[in-house]
Amino acid sequence: MAGRTGFSLREVAAGPAEAPILTDITVDLPEDGITVIVGPSGSGKSTLLRLLNRLDDPVGGAIMWRDQALSAMPPPTLRRQVGTIFQRAPLFEGSVLDNFRVADPEVSSERGGHVLEHVGLSADLLGRDAATLSGGEAQRMCVARALLTRPEVLLADEPTAALDIDARMAIEGLARQLADEGIAVLWVSHDTDQVRRLADHVLAIVDGKVAAFGHLSELDTHADPIVRRLIGAST
Repeated sequence: MAGRTGFSLREVAAGPAEAPILTDITVDLPEDGITVIVGPSGSGKSTLLRLLNRLDDPVGGAIMWRDQALSAMPPPTLRRQVGTIFQRAPLFEGSVLDNFRVADPEVSSERGGHVLEHVGLSADLLGRDAATLSGGEAQRMCVARALLTRPEVLLADEPTAALDIDARMAIEGLARQLADEGIAVLWVSHDTDQVRRLADHVLAIVDGKVAAFGHLSELDTHADPIVRRLIGAST
């Protein structure tokens, strides 16, 4: 069903210890293509992503990254392999190049221009005040910033939710391009049309647990109607 495993989660619980948001999450996430994570609001989708780059740590269970315990990896080391983009692009004061230097203090103008072009932006934007970028430009700039560390996986937490349709489609196209280049993408979405456009694999989380994992074609006929609704199945 999938290629090699990137993240492995075993009986993971996360959130307040007295009332975890995630409970007993056990799944192997493939290190290829685009895995879209779906679930009702509050089900723990964003919490799961935060665990994978150690913005949060689990209160129970174990998470492995390529057979290494995540808990044993210093967050800066992990985050050079696992990039993250958020729903609203976090911008730092100064130019686009200044923003890039938050990720890589040694980045040159030449490399900065190259990564801008890689995400479909002009290298001329390098000196622009980041605060003047449009929403779509800012989100692409954040993807470029994440790519400076040459990550193996990109975590995307509803990165197009605040964008117009043209910018949304551009970011989706970029995600597909990166996946085709060998950077696995884990993408949280509540948009069923987007799920059906993007997903190579789908992880459905309901009530803090894994409700289903597989290809769309498999989940389209899943026994649970909630899973079918979350992926926009026609049946």
